[in-house]
Amino acid sequence: MEIKDMQAFYAVVEEGNISHAALRLDIAQPALSRQMKRLETSLGVKLFERGSRRIRLTEAGQLLYSRVEHILGMVDGTVREITEIGTGIAGSIRIGTIVSSGAQFLPQLMRSFNERYPQVTFQIWESEGTRVFELLDSRAIEIGITRTQADANVYDSIILSNEPLIMVMNRDNCICGKKDDEVRVKELKNQPIILPFRWKGSFVAQCKKAGFTPHLVCESDSIVQDILNVRTGLGMALVPYSALSLITDDGQLVCKKLVDPDMMTHTVVSWLKNRTLSATARHFIDMFREMYVKDVRD
Repeated sequence: MEIKDMQAFYAVVEEGNISHAALRLDIAQPALSRQMKRLETSLGVKLFERGSRRIRLTEAGQLLYSRVEHILGMVDGTVREITEIGTGIAGSIRIGTIVSSGAQFLPQLMRSFNERYPQVTFQIWESEGTRVFELLDSRAIEIGITRTQADANVYDSIILSNEPLIMVMNRDNCICGKKDDEVRVKELKNQPIILPFRWKGSFVAQCKKAGFTPHLVCESDSIVQDILNVRTGLGMALVPYSALSLITDDGQLVCKKLVDPDMMTHTVVSWLKNRTLSATARHFIDMFREMYVKDVRD
């Protein structure tokens, strides 16, 4: 199997049909169809389920797709490393992030970086933490921004200072405690809670210590969706303090720090250890340190 076959197969799967993939690859649709049939013949298996307007993969096709994604990521990463090394004034930076961390500093960092390196472009993948590390491993991205502790044997990383978790409430269903800016865990009993998966275990454990099982109405790692659900009145959401930047100040939402006990999280910026980063990625990490890191632990 040649690289061009992998690229064509990957484009067909990503686009969902032959015609869109042909446009993306700038080749005729019949030629691409013949190329896919030759690929199936050479492998001796069916890769696609026929008779559907949108591409459906067979089990063999799914396996090939996962392998091709990894191989092309490595090829693309290697080419980029070679061509960009030693420059850093042009090219692209490939970053994977979870929304609650990226929203904390990425917009201002990207703006400042663009002012210093105007020929550099950004490619941003937004996903959950596990997927971000998978993209790092396959070299589809160079920098990952998560809230997950990175394996020091595999990744170099910068860990930002802890930030508190807060409860976002609809003003029509707001808990008024002893302090206007705080809410105690025990005050959440019988309240409808919207909870990110990543903090479910620790949050439920703290509630049980306080003598109750929380009433979970929604579990979602999409911080933006969680805040929107609060706005509609579905419940109150546990989010990191940095998520305040995602909230429009119209007076409908109330934010209170979670206390008794406090719950904390932190942002981790990671990249593969023993890998030559592109010059643009190195410049980006250097600017990140300049803007956001005081006591660096890496």
